Amino acid sequence: MLRTSLSLRKLLAAAIFSFASVLVSVPALAADKPAGKVVVMTSYPEEVVARFEAAFEKAHPGTRVEILWRRSGDALSYLRKPNQGDVDVYWTPAQRNFQILAKEGAFRRPDLDMTGLPAKVGGFPISDPAGFYLASEIAGYGFAINPQRLQDKKLPQPKQWTDLTGPEWQDEIVFPVPGKVGFAPILIDIILQGYGWDKGWALLQSIGSNARLLGQGGANISDDVRNGQASVGVSIDFFIKSAIANGAPLQFIYPGITGYSPAHVGIMKGAPNPAAARAFATFVLSDEGQKILFHHDIRKLPVRPAVYAGKPAGYFDPFEAAKAMPFVFDTERALARQGFNNTLFDVLISNEHARLRQANDKVIQAERAANNTELKARAAQARSLLDTIPVSEAEATALAPQFVFAFDETTDVHRNDAVTAQWTTRIRQNRERAEQLAQEVLNATAKQASAR
Repeated sequence: MLRTSLSLRKLLAAAIFSFASVLVSVPALAADKPAGKVVVMTSYPEEVVARFEAAFEKAHPGTRVEILWRRSGDALSYLRKPNQGDVDVYWTPAQRNFQILAKEGAFRRPDLDMTGLPAKVGGFPISDPAGFYLASEIAGYGFAINPQRLQDKKLPQPKQWTDLTGPEWQDEIVFPVPGKVGFAPILIDIILQGYGWDKGWALLQSIGSNARLLGQGGANISDDVRNGQASVGVSIDFFIKSAIANGAPLQFIYPGITGYSPAHVGIMKGAPNPAAARAFATFVLSDEGQKILFHHDIRKLPVRPAVYAGKPAGYFDPFEAAKAMPFVFDTERALARQGFNNTLFDVLISNEHARLRQANDKVIQAERAANNTELKARAAQARSLLDTIPVSEAEATALAPQFVFAFDETTDVHRNDAVTAQWTTRIRQNRERAEQLAQEVLNATAKQASAR
């Protein structure tokens, strides 16, 4: 009886332990399955959000997506609320917001399967190196082209940024002002890093001199080019690709030096629905989610290289293109100096556009007219003065923290007025002297011609 009693007790203990284990494991399993809802903050338009929302809810019956729409400028303050506003997922093309929030410890590690999801496109980083937020799609920079207008104006199809610097391109280019068009700040640093600080700013001045500057509404670039108001629009690809897919007679060209603006997905540290948050992030990065980006109303570039095997005809593959473009981009440096670059662009180009164009036209005339060593040297001196930047890259790095990003909220918008006034004075002096030298060249060649 004793042995039987011991055996029964052991059996009962084992049964109780087994039952307790089941009770413990049920909540654990439930926590790993999405249920209820997932609150997603985004700035994506309806045509993007609706397709991902419907596809996710179909793949996860019983889990509802609740969209909280906030533009990038408002998102930071909302996510800094107590409990992060009960947001589960932040999913949007606002690279700087993600960087700031990650430094504040706002995200939890997503702990997702990253197989087949590279952190870079060639030498261009797209995801957080620390792994707190992940690229969900990318958009590339380049040229919207109106082939008919190019033909009518007898202009060659541009393939590089340097192709847009000649006087034949005057008033044939639309260029976004980085302090006013959301996608443009990274574009500026792509050119600066691709060509170097001094050469990059000289290139931007030459293109800017030719261009009509767009102060707002990046999507309007496709309209301006399509309507024949310009031959080329410097833009981000999805605006143009979507217009093309819907019948616009345009083309889009990625220049030899180009880069990407990544959108990201991150799971908030205090996410009330972490399992649903992981499920949503996983879906966005899955083959099924990435293929949604091919839709003609979206036309973004997936970050999963494998899905390009089924891409629509003629669709750009950035991973393939990167093999021929050895360009390494420093995202940290670019984001740190966005406010500085935006201000310098305005001082060099936006605020002085008429004077810049006048000086550039005169120097070009002198460069073409110079016909001996002395005059060519004088024209080169004029060009050097015109291209001179009032601040070195090292100085820019030191000054950058005191320049607020144009899209951030600030109560002290004039704190750098004294510095920018000094820049403006130097720029005007250099351009005035450049014009004087250029005129000397033109006077000399005119005198030569009259003496013949």
